[in-house]
Amino acid sequence: MTFCVEWQGALWSTLAQGLVIPAKLESSVRRCHNSVVATGVVNIVEGPRVETWGQQATLGIRETVPFRTMLSNRDRLLAELLEWMQQHDVEATGPFFLRLHVVDMAGMMDIEVGVVSDAVSSTDRVKSGTLPAGRYALLDYRATSMPANRMIREWVTAQGLELDSRDTPAGEAFAARCEIYVTDPRTERLKTKWVVRLAFLLR
Repeated sequence: MTFCVEWQGALWSTLAQGLVIPAKLESSVRRCHNSVVATGVVNIVEGPRVETWGQQATLGIRETVPFRTMLSNRDRLLAELLEWMQQHDVEATGPFFLRLHVVDMAGMMDIEVGVVSDAVSSTDRVKSGTLPAGRYALLDYRATSMPANRMIREWVTAQGLELDSRDTPAGEAFAARCEIYVTDPRTERLKTKWVVRLAFLLR
Protein backbone atom coordinates (compact mmCIF):
# COMPACT_ATOMS: atom_id res chain seq x y z
CA MET A 1 0.00 0.00 0.00
CA THR A 2 2.93 2.35 0.70
CA PHE A 3 4.05 1.63 -2.85
CA CYS A 4 0.72 2.89 -4.18
CA VAL A 5 0.90 6.05 -2.06
CA GLU A 6 4.36 6.82 -3.42
CA TRP A 7 3.14 6.33 -6.99
CA GLN A 8 0.30 8.76 -6.39
CA GLY A 9 2.88 11.39 -5.44
CA ALA A 10 4.90 10.65 -8.56
CA LEU A 11 1.81 11.04 -10.75
CA TRP A 12 0.89 14.39 -9.19
CA SER A 13 4.43 15.67 -9.63
CA THR A 14 4.52 14.62 -13.29
CA LEU A 15 1.12 16.08 -14.14
CA ALA A 16 1.90 19.32 -12.29
CA GLN A 17 4.91 19.82 -14.56
CA GLY A 18 2.70 19.47 -17.61
CA LEU A 19 4.46 16.29 -18.71
CA VAL A 20 2.82 13.35 -20.48
CA ILE A 21 3.23 9.90 -18.96
CA PRO A 22 2.86 6.59 -20.82
CA ALA A 23 -0.65 5.16 -20.87
CA LYS A 24 0.42 1.90 -19.21
CA LEU A 25 2.14 3.76 -16.37
CA GLU A 26 -0.85 6.04 -15.85
CA SER A 27 -3.17 3.04 -15.79
CA SER A 28 -1.04 1.37 -13.11
CA VAL A 29 -0.98 4.47 -10.97
CA ARG A 30 -4.73 4.98 -11.33
CA ARG A 31 -5.33 1.38 -10.20
CA CYS A 32 -3.10 2.03 -7.18
CA HIS A 33 -5.08 5.19 -6.44
CA ASN A 34 -8.38 3.33 -6.55
CA SER A 35 -6.99 0.61 -4.29
CA VAL A 36 -5.75 3.12 -1.75
CA VAL A 37 -9.07 4.95 -1.68
CA ALA A 38 -11.08 1.75 -1.43
CA THR A 39 -9.14 0.46 1.57
CA GLY A 40 -9.54 3.72 3.48
CA VAL A 41 -5.81 4.45 3.65
CA VAL A 42 -6.43 7.78 1.98
CA ASN A 43 -9.43 9.38 0.32
CA ILE A 44 -8.46 12.47 -1.62
CA VAL A 45 -11.30 14.83 -2.53
CA GLU A 46 -9.30 17.59 -4.24
CA GLY A 47 -5.69 18.63 -4.69
CA PRO A 48 -2.93 19.01 -3.94
CA ARG A 49 -2.83 22.58 -5.18
CA VAL A 50 -1.66 26.10 -4.30
CA GLU A 51 -4.03 29.01 -3.68
CA THR A 52 -3.47 32.60 -2.59
CA TRP A 53 -5.63 33.67 0.35
CA GLY A 54 -6.28 37.02 1.97
CA GLN A 55 -6.08 37.48 5.72
CA GLN A 56 -9.04 36.00 7.61
CA ALA A 57 -10.32 37.04 11.04
CA THR A 58 -10.80 34.17 13.50
CA LEU A 59 -11.93 33.25 17.00
CA GLY A 60 -10.19 30.39 18.79
CA ILE A 61 -9.21 28.56 21.96
CA ARG A 62 -5.53 27.65 22.24
CA GLU A 63 -3.98 24.97 24.45
CA THR A 64 -0.89 22.79 24.67
CA VAL A 65 -1.87 19.11 24.78
CA PRO A 66 -0.14 15.72 24.37
CA PHE A 67 -0.01 14.43 20.79
CA ARG A 68 -1.58 11.12 21.81
CA THR A 69 -4.73 12.89 23.04
CA MET A 70 -4.81 15.71 20.49
CA LEU A 71 -8.00 14.62 18.74
CA SER A 72 -9.98 14.09 21.92
CA ASN A 73 -8.82 17.53 23.09
CA ARG A 74 -9.83 18.97 19.72
CA ASP A 75 -13.33 17.61 20.23
CA ARG A 76 -13.46 19.05 23.75
CA LEU A 77 -12.31 22.48 22.61
CA LEU A 78 -14.69 22.46 19.66
CA ALA A 79 -17.62 21.72 21.97
CA GLU A 80 -16.49 24.55 24.26
CA LEU A 81 -16.18 26.98 21.34
CA LEU A 82 -19.63 26.07 20.00
CA GLU A 83 -21.18 26.61 23.42
CA TRP A 84 -19.44 29.99 23.77
CA MET A 85 -20.66 31.06 20.32
CA GLN A 86 -24.22 30.14 21.21
CA GLN A 87 -24.06 31.98 24.53
CA HIS A 88 -22.67 35.12 22.89
CA ASP A 89 -24.82 35.01 19.72
CA VAL A 90 -21.71 34.77 17.54
CA GLU A 91 -22.05 33.61 13.94
CA ALA A 92 -19.38 31.88 11.88
CA THR A 93 -18.47 33.59 8.61
CA GLY A 94 -16.32 30.67 7.50
CA PRO A 95 -15.33 27.13 8.49
CA PHE A 96 -14.17 25.69 11.78
CA PHE A 97 -10.54 24.56 11.96
CA LEU A 98 -7.78 22.96 13.99
CA ARG A 99 -4.62 25.05 13.81
CA LEU A 100 -1.29 23.44 14.66
CA HIS A 101 0.99 26.18 15.95
CA VAL A 102 3.82 23.94 17.17
CA VAL A 103 4.10 20.23 16.38
CA ASP A 104 6.00 17.63 18.41
CA MET A 105 4.54 14.21 17.68
CA ALA A 106 6.70 12.70 20.40
CA GLY A 107 5.53 15.18 23.00
CA MET A 108 3.28 18.22 23.28
CA MET A 109 1.25 19.97 20.59
CA ASP A 110 0.42 23.69 20.64
CA ILE A 111 -3.03 23.70 19.04
CA GLU A 112 -5.93 26.07 18.50
CA VAL A 113 -9.52 25.14 17.72
CA GLY A 114 -11.16 28.04 15.98
CA VAL A 115 -13.61 29.39 13.47
CA VAL A 116 -13.47 32.04 10.79
CA SER A 117 -15.59 34.90 12.14
CA ASP A 118 -15.71 38.68 12.02
CA ALA A 119 -16.85 38.80 15.65
CA VAL A 120 -14.45 40.11 18.29
CA SER A 121 -13.84 38.45 21.65
CA SER A 122 -12.49 40.21 24.72
CA THR A 123 -12.41 37.10 26.92
CA ASP A 124 -9.24 35.39 28.09
CA ARG A 125 -10.46 31.98 26.93
CA VAL A 126 -11.79 32.63 23.42
CA LYS A 127 -9.46 35.02 21.63
CA SER A 128 -9.60 36.97 18.39
CA GLY A 129 -6.90 36.22 15.85
CA THR A 130 -6.11 35.90 12.16
CA LEU A 131 -5.08 33.41 9.55
CA PRO A 132 -2.36 35.25 7.65
CA ALA A 133 -2.54 36.14 3.99
CA GLY A 134 -0.30 34.29 1.56
CA ARG A 135 0.12 31.28 -0.69
CA TYR A 136 -1.15 28.01 0.79
CA ALA A 137 -0.57 24.40 -0.21
CA LEU A 138 -3.95 22.65 0.05
CA LEU A 139 -5.24 19.08 0.03
CA ASP A 140 -8.83 18.01 0.70
CA TYR A 141 -9.40 14.49 2.03
CA ARG A 142 -11.70 12.29 4.09
CA ALA A 143 -11.06 10.02 7.07
CA THR A 144 -7.28 9.56 7.17
CA SER A 145 -5.11 12.39 8.44
CA MET A 146 -1.62 10.90 8.62
CA PRO A 147 -1.30 9.70 4.99
CA ALA A 148 -2.86 12.92 3.72
CA ASN A 149 -0.39 15.05 5.70
CA ARG A 150 2.50 12.94 4.45
CA MET A 151 1.29 13.28 0.85
CA ILE A 152 0.97 17.04 0.84
CA ARG A 153 4.36 17.53 2.47
CA GLU A 154 5.99 15.24 -0.10
CA TRP A 155 4.15 17.06 -2.89
CA VAL A 156 5.33 20.46 -1.62
CA THR A 157 8.93 19.21 -1.68
CA ALA A 158 8.50 17.70 -5.17
CA GLN A 159 7.25 21.06 -6.47
CA GLY A 160 10.30 22.87 -5.10
CA LEU A 161 8.13 24.78 -2.63
CA GLU A 162 8.89 25.45 1.04
CA LEU A 163 6.62 25.48 4.08
CA ASP A 164 6.76 28.56 6.30
CA SER A 165 8.00 26.78 9.42
CA ARG A 166 11.02 26.70 11.71
CA ASP A 167 12.51 24.33 14.26
CA THR A 168 12.23 25.36 17.90
CA PRO A 169 13.01 23.59 21.20
CA ALA A 170 9.28 22.85 21.53
CA GLY A 171 8.96 21.38 18.02
CA GLU A 172 8.28 22.53 14.46
CA ALA A 173 6.57 25.94 14.60
CA PHE A 174 4.32 26.86 11.67
CA ALA A 175 3.35 30.33 10.49
CA ALA A 176 0.01 28.76 9.57
CA ARG A 177 -0.88 25.06 9.42
CA CYS A 178 -4.53 24.08 9.66
CA GLU A 179 -7.00 21.28 9.28
CA ILE A 180 -10.03 23.18 7.98
CA TYR A 181 -13.37 21.46 8.33
CA VAL A 182 -15.07 21.93 4.97
CA THR A 183 -17.88 19.79 6.38
CA ASP A 184 -19.61 21.68 9.19
CA PRO A 185 -19.20 19.57 12.36
CA ARG A 186 -22.53 20.93 13.59
CA THR A 187 -24.40 19.16 10.78
CA GLU A 188 -22.37 15.93 10.40
CA ARG A 189 -21.37 14.07 13.55
CA LEU A 190 -19.63 11.15 11.81
CA LYS A 191 -16.03 12.32 11.46
CA THR A 192 -15.15 9.76 8.78
CA LYS A 193 -17.54 11.63 6.47
CA TRP A 194 -15.94 15.02 7.05
CA VAL A 195 -14.10 16.66 4.20
CA VAL A 196 -10.98 18.16 5.76
CA ARG A 197 -8.74 20.69 4.00
CA LEU A 198 -5.07 20.66 4.93
CA ALA A 199 -3.64 24.17 4.56
CA PHE A 200 0.06 24.98 4.89
CA LEU A 201 1.32 28.54 4.45
CA LEU A 202 4.26 28.65 2.05
CA ARG A 203 7.28 30.94 2.17
